[in-house]
Amino acid sequence: MQISVVIPLLNEEQSLTELYNWIAKVMRSNSFSHEIIFIDDGSTDDSWKTIEALVENDKAVKGIKFNRNYGKSQALHAGFLRAQGDVIITMDADLQDNPEEIPELYQLIKEKGYDLVSGWKKKRYDSVISKNIPSKIFNAAARKTSGVKLHDFNCGLKAYRKEVIKNIDVYGEMHRYIPVLAKNAGYSKITEKEVQHQARKFGKTKFGAERFLNGFLDLISIWFLSKFGRRPMHLFGALGVLMFIFGFISAGWIGISKLYKLYHGLPNVLVTSNPWFYIALAVMIIGTQLFLAGFLGELILRSKREKERYLINKTTSNL
Repeated sequence: MQISVVIPLLNEEQSLTELYNWIAKVMRSNSFSHEIIFIDDGSTDDSWKTIEALVENDKAVKGIKFNRNYGKSQALHAGFLRAQGDVIITMDADLQDNPEEIPELYQLIKEKGYDLVSGWKKKRYDSVISKNIPSKIFNAAARKTSGVKLHDFNCGLKAYRKEVIKNIDVYGEMHRYIPVLAKNAGYSKITEKEVQHQARKFGKTKFGAERFLNGFLDLISIWFLSKFGRRPMHLFGALGVLMFIFGFISAGWIGISKLYKLYHGLPNVLVTSNPWFYIALAVMIIGTQLFLAGFLGELILRSKREKERYLINKTTSNL
């Protein structure tokens, strides 16, 4: 199979049939062998009924329904597990991504040899204040922190070589940083393609302003995990030892200074009256705690077990 189109969705009943017809037309005109996987992330409208109707008419359509809303990352994870195509295309279900981009995205993966091609919505139809400006700031921070030179990390329209999506773990809200996850996994042939962005035709966006705050927090998390996720002792242990040594030397100096003054009959104060005593004590305690945090992190890392992150309520019979 050449292409798997993976589409996470939440309450997109009105757009699904039109989106399917558009994708199917592109696939037929290019003679692509394909599958279209819809992941219903806990919709409360009739999205799942629409998906079931599409499956009845076309066995290339497949569906997964979550028990409740778990988030876009979990939906993508479920779709990636079941995708069989040589190239996996992800897109949003709100008709803002253009399926006409699929053939060129496919060629960039198959003919140019890229591991991942990310869409770049250079011209956007979103609100300038609430989306465009925050998005530019967010993307600039992501480029600087990750070293991945993309203009639009959060674009839903992306293409992946099958090997990439089978070897990265999309969790939490890390769908924004799949290119970074891919780079950290060793897939460095990453590029971007300018794609057409379309105004939303039905409904309203499912993401509020809090996604940018969450995005920055996730960016910090992914930076930390890429650096120290497999060796927490290297950070916490090193900081703990340095702080403990600093506190120990400070406490030693206070003690030596006290003995020196007593021996020579010089005026002195109680050790507990010296502010450096409390600084040294606090630093030693914090250093010990950091060391223990690193040690516990190593133990947790070695004993963790994979656990299901979402519950699938239904799948279509052809999946």
